[in-house]
Amino acid sequence: MADAVTDEGSAQWGNIAADRLRSLIERIERLEEERKALSSDIKDIFAEAKSAGFDVKVMRQLIRIRKQEPAEVEEQETLLDVYRRALGM
Repeated sequence: MADAVTDEGSAQWGNIAADRLRSLIERIERLEEERKALSSDIKDIFAEAKSAGFDVKVMRQLIRIRKQEPAEVEEQETLLDVYRRALGM
């Protein structure tokens, strides 16, 4: 009897909802795999940069800065300069 109720509940949702859910889950899984592969590629590039003598920490900062708006970068640099002067640096 419990099986009949479960089967009816599944039938009410229909195959369309199940197919849509499966499709969404599979798309997310594919994207996660792509992200994993991209992360590995990025790691390899940083390793290459390090072996070429570049400072990876500074490169990461540059990448973060390049993502920001120019006005935001300018404001941060101004504040950093003010704070340095306040500390006598």
